Amino acid sequence: MPYEYLDEGVTADVTFHASGGDLDALFTAAADATINVMVEELDSVRPLVVRPVHVEAEALDLLLFRFLGEILFYKDAEALLARARHVAVETTASGFRLRAELCGERIDPSRHRLAADAKGVTLHGLRVGREGDGWGATVTLDV
Repeated sequence: MPYEYLDEGVTADVTFHASGGDLDALFTAAADATINVMVEELDSVRPLVVRPVHVEAEALDLLLFRFLGEILFYKDAEALLARARHVAVETTASGFRLRAELCGERIDPSRHRLAADAKGVTLHGLRVGREGDGWGATVTLDV
């Protein structure tokens, strides 16, 4: 599993560490960790609905903040549980850009064993950086 939950956050938060061999894999793992906070079984989320995502930021940590914020936006605005696929992180003249697809389905309590309700991504302790031969990130979600 390319992510693990940490006991470092306060009780109203969930902190996780995600990793990947490259930035695309890292951001995909962080997206899965975010959804897995809300639904116990990731595989219960079927890819029935697709939403394109395009975000830009001047730094990688802010790019991840905005990307995960999109996942939570669709959960709140459309009751959509969505996993990331085709994640592509690129360097631009002003920083970084991410393009991806969020694929999922509307929340169905009869099919999805719901866990916590993630309300937002926090800037507290947010970190993205090189780790060995790959990349790692620490993220705290407000639940």
